[in-house]
Amino acid sequence: MPKKRIGILTGGGDVPGLNSVLKTVAYRSSEDDVEVVGIRRGWEGLTHLNCDDPASRRRYVMPLNRENTRTIDRRGGTVLHSSRTNPAKVHKLPDHLVGKDFPVPLKGQDGTATQTWDLSQQVLSNLAALKIEHLIAIGGDDTLGYAAKLDKLGVKVIAIPKTMDNDVRNTEYCIGFSTAITRASDAIQRQRTTVASHERIGIFRVFGRDAGFTALYAAYVTSIRCLIPEYKVDLEKLIRLLVEEKDANPSNYALIVLSEGAEWQGYAMQEYGPPDAYGHRKKASIAEALAEEIRRRSGLETMTSDLTYDLRSGDPDFVDKLVALTFGNIAYDAILEGKSGLMSALVDGRYDLAPIPDPHLGPRKLDVATTYNIDRYRPMYANKRGLPVFLNRTS
Repeated sequence: MPKKRIGILTGGGDVPGLNSVLKTVAYRSSEDDVEVVGIRRGWEGLTHLNCDDPASRRRYVMPLNRENTRTIDRRGGTVLHSSRTNPAKVHKLPDHLVGKDFPVPLKGQDGTATQTWDLSQQVLSNLAALKIEHLIAIGGDDTLGYAAKLDKLGVKVIAIPKTMDNDVRNTEYCIGFSTAITRASDAIQRQRTTVASHERIGIFRVFGRDAGFTALYAAYVTSIRCLIPEYKVDLEKLIRLLVEEKDANPSNYALIVLSEGAEWQGYAMQEYGPPDAYGHRKKASIAEALAEEIRRRSGLETMTSDLTYDLRSGDPDFVDKLVALTFGNIAYDAILEGKSGLMSALVDGRYDLAPIPDPHLGPRKLDVATTYNIDRYRPMYANKRGLPVFLNRTS
């Protein structure tokens, strides 16, 4: 009888902890005589794989076992590599699919036709050719949005949430978040000495396109102000608060951390470059924009620091190793039970399985009323009794 075979992939941006998931699934499967097929480069591996081409197989398929995963959990990133491929909207067909009937014409924002292809049938064909019976998809909103589509197409899928933004719905925690906050707080505390030495206002930019979890929690543990996408502050008031804080500080400095997607009243975020596979364009630096406004309105000098990519690089901390291992084991148990359409999650502070989020709902947001002090532009510290350990419930 052929062995049961499961697939596993990592999509979107890398975060620390991904390799821990891969290792624990590989180790558990070896005990149950189950084969694990690593799909390399995220969803690209299932859209671009040509099963008849050995070179393509080497590029996109990596069997996982105890031998080749033994030490991978000791470092960050993902040994499977990643991509931002969206199989439902592929802009360029791989050579071996050119001429096949996949077109899905879409209308661009300017009303012009944009030629894309929905390669979901190719994904299904490759899963069948690889004899993959169950798939574990590890990713954020975009990756898991396509996992939800596959589930509706009849593929048995279990999801694992990962993003340093911590904004996936139906879970209170995503792999990568703790390490990101640890790195952010370390960087902010280190750079206090330089900002203080030059008596300036220090401005730190972190990821957070749609939600302010990373900025808010970094501010929470370093006791500084923050700007989040969920609330537009009054710029004059913000600058006044920073100047007052700087003047009251014996070392004559002040600090603030900003989500990349934050805005203030009257300011619209500037974007540039072509959109990625999920329609996201790069955002101009809100830190640089705020620095210019502070200089222009107050005459004070600033220091800006972009912490974005540094926060998701390097080794995972204890929390991300713990959660990654546990999420991986929950996903593997769900596969053994034949479940599909579910996601490893933390719900009310407890490990559980939750539905893969509906992609149409978008990212999870901070509850401003209970987390953000709109008068002081700081995290809210009061009334935390009874909340789960990460202070926000699922939504």
